Amino acid sequence: MRSKENSGILVVGGGSWATALSKLISENTNELMWWMRNEESISHLKKYAHNPNYLQSASFDISNIELSSNLTEQITNAEIIIIAIPSAFINKTFEALPKDLFKNKIIFSAVKGMIPEYNMIPARYFHKQFNVPYENIGIICGPCHAEEIAMERLSYLTVACSDQEKANRVADILSCRYVKTAISDDLFGTEFSAILKNVYALAAGITAGLGYGDNFQSVLISNSIREIEKFIDAVHPIHRDTKTSAYLGDLLVTAYSKFSRNRSFGYMIGKGYSVKTAQMEMNMIAEGYYAVNSLSIVKDEFKVDMPILECVYSILYKNARPRNTIQDLTELLD
Repeated sequence: MRSKENSGILVVGGGSWATALSKLISENTNELMWWMRNEESISHLKKYAHNPNYLQSASFDISNIELSSNLTEQITNAEIIIIAIPSAFINKTFEALPKDLFKNKIIFSAVKGMIPEYNMIPARYFHKQFNVPYENIGIICGPCHAEEIAMERLSYLTVACSDQEKANRVADILSCRYVKTAISDDLFGTEFSAILKNVYALAAGITAGLGYGDNFQSVLISNSIREIEKFIDAVHPIHRDTKTSAYLGDLLVTAYSKFSRNRSFGYMIGKGYSVKTAQMEMNMIAEGYYAVNSLSIVKDEFKVDMPILECVYSILYKNARPRNTIQDLTELLD
């Protein structure tokens, strides 16, 4: 168990990504604390050593994990807090907590979504709502599906923070024989890119559902990385290489993988499902659905032309016909 008071590494969330991250951390330290809302899931984990709802094949040494549904107590006893719940639930989960609870805490977001109530990335949300300084905020991103972590397939993660010492600390607790880590100081670029790629995975799924082939998909995704570059350069103009795994790699795996919930959601839309029906079919949240609404507002604030994002927004939020809307989009790509 934890070596000293207030030294814990807390994972917030009970889904597949929270489970995968908890698996990695538990292999490197006995400081893991894990918050879940569902008491039944906690009881099941304590008894059977696996999450009953997500990544059931991933087993845990429960004797080295502090499991709890008391978020205030867990945050109080933690030093590093890793957020891994869907963005749509973040404000509801945290809004009632006192701001001073987060004093001197280090927060890393693994969310890859926008806070819909504020149209904010998680980094900005915790900075604005809880006065957490940006040097105490980081991002965990990269082309890394939770399912492959559970199968212990070789994966790569990028840990971004303006304080490189903190980035290295978190990278160390996530690294293992099947996960390699890199660090970055591009807090805003990596977080926005991780969110944007979900929108382009929706587009990839929609076009696949409509019957477009690999040739068109390659054009769509090459245009998508250019849209990502334009957006993050407008929002946070620093020198960065978007051809690295944190940007392009994450886009590619999310756009093409069978494990991509955003691609799967888009595919159903392309096949004629309504948004509501597609959501009911899925056991997990497609972050891109919520993100495209917030991103459409942010892109207008920064006056960035993003035809692919606009296309997805029109289909999901304006009831535009997917086939006609994608056909119009094809005339704008090269």
